[in-house]
Amino acid sequence: MICILLVAGHGTILETQIKSDVTGLHAHLTGVPKALLPGVGGKKILDFWWETVNTRQLFSEVYLVTNADKYKHYERWATANDFPVENVVNDGSTTLDDRLGAVADLELAIQSRQLQDDIMVIAGDMLCADQNFDIAQVIRFFRSKPGELAIYYELESGEKSYTRGIVEVCPNTHRVMRFLEKPQEGITASRLASVVFYCLRKESLPYSSEFLIQHPNVNDRTFGKFWEWLINEEKVPVYGMKLPTGFQLIGQVGLSDYTKWLAYYSSKQQLSPSKPITCRSYARVGLMGNPSDGFNGKTIAMSIANFWAEVTLIESQTLVLLPHPLNDPTEFGSLQDLFRISRKEGYLGGLRLLQATCKKFYQFCSEQGIALSKQNFTLKYDTNIPRQVGLAGSSAIVSATLKCLMKFYNITDNDLPKPIRANFILNVETDELFITAGLQDRVVQVYEGLVYMDFNKQLINERGYGEYIPLDMSNLPLFWLAYLGDPSDSGRIHSHVRQCWLNGDSAVVEAMKSFAELTDQARAAFQCKDWPRLAQLMDENFELRRYDAIVHPSNSQTKLNRSLTFGSAVKLPGSGGAVVGLCMDPERLVEMKRAFQEAGCVFCLIVPYDPSVQSQG
Repeated sequence: MICILLVAGHGTILETQIKSDVTGLHAHLTGVPKALLPGVGGKKILDFWWETVNTRQLFSEVYLVTNADKYKHYERWATANDFPVENVVNDGSTTLDDRLGAVADLELAIQSRQLQDDIMVIAGDMLCADQNFDIAQVIRFFRSKPGELAIYYELESGEKSYTRGIVEVCPNTHRVMRFLEKPQEGITASRLASVVFYCLRKESLPYSSEFLIQHPNVNDRTFGKFWEWLINEEKVPVYGMKLPTGFQLIGQVGLSDYTKWLAYYSSKQQLSPSKPITCRSYARVGLMGNPSDGFNGKTIAMSIANFWAEVTLIESQTLVLLPHPLNDPTEFGSLQDLFRISRKEGYLGGLRLLQATCKKFYQFCSEQGIALSKQNFTLKYDTNIPRQVGLAGSSAIVSATLKCLMKFYNITDNDLPKPIRANFILNVETDELFITAGLQDRVVQVYEGLVYMDFNKQLINERGYGEYIPLDMSNLPLFWLAYLGDPSDSGRIHSHVRQCWLNGDSAVVEAMKSFAELTDQARAAFQCKDWPRLAQLMDENFELRRYDAIVHPSNSQTKLNRSLTFGSAVKLPGSGGAVVGLCMDPERLVEMKRAFQEAGCVFCLIVPYDPSVQSQG
């Protein structure tokens, strides 16, 4: 592949304003070409791009196209920076009036050097907020697609779409469906801005000469017009790749804009080795319908603040995953100590969840056309969610890890929407770690709060996810939780149920339909604040699950029946050794707590986690 850096523009406005600046602060920049002005981190703007593409493993040659007016500046720069001077192409123009135009400059490099290879084109006078993105990832994505490649980024809040070339990208195929050069407000809802950063296949190079023939006016020979023509008129397949960073061309901007964007990007760069990123995801209790989430059913679940998983990400020189001292033990008091811990807790701690999430995250970004910066980090986690009691402890660690990675790499909700994020978390567990599970836990941990979920088969087949609706959490009744000290593996339970489902077991199939019906009734009860009705439905859900052999035998019915004797509604919150209850008579709580504790259970009152209250706080 060949790279062409374009620096042939005539920066009349910026150069004039630097020359006439009365403050004297920029006097040393008088006559300096735009690409050789200071960029982020004190480097010249062109220095950054040369360092980025100066890799023989990626590019066989790198060319620089400039104009006659500034040629000597770039010749000196080339000598000082080990850039091959013979690869500096002079387009012969000396003023803005006799310029060739960006596409003509590209064609000059292609024809004069007889280039017959794939080409990457970059504006060498473009400020970039992120100095660490991986250009090899860009090339890999380009080569995975049957067409050209246009790089884009999401506009900052203060940027206007009518100042940039805007692309509309299909989220599934990543093909650019339409290119709009500086569209008026209201023409498109897209906030994805294309920049002069493209990849062209060698068989597509003749398009540039054809475009120039059809567009003799130099004002039309911009890359914006070229891509508009290529995509909208010629229908050439062009794919988009997002860089999670900002770009600013300083071609025809003034001094104030240049200094503003330089200061803004520099401040972001200084913050980049920033404070540690810490994210939490909360345990959940299934209040209705589970485990039908894995069988196209419906459920209602709620985040609880009592239990959480917390992941911390710190930028570091190498990528490090730190084991948890309790959940991933590497030191033991004795061989007997190792034996007892291993027998009780097994060999599967949280470290595998961090590693699998990182692996899946990189894979997702590569497939979705999102280039990540070349930054390393250290990940560590902590959790107080009881193991294997069906409170979604594993998915909470995955969810919190994903939140950290998204913040670190500036991945937005548009890049990874909430419904897709829930699918991602499930895929980490099912595809990478072979854990049998459903979507419920992942959905409620992404949306947080009290969530109604419909996993309708047709919906999921058509768009890849179900219908997820947050419910009002004001004035909720008193819920409690009790769990066993010697729980079971919820993954094994789900595996047993799924096998029955796949075998067409009539009891299981009918039970899943009944769970869905109960969930719709429970949703109505939540909306009407009809807590006695909700309590009745929870009992029905519990009895249905218990007597249709969907509950694992380790959930001792003797222990569970203790709760019923105190008149509290009860159901299984997950597929481990726990029960969740709705207490209609708070005066009986002390007796209930004592009864559970005497039976060897841990008992606590549930503290619902309401994200709307947290955001207001």
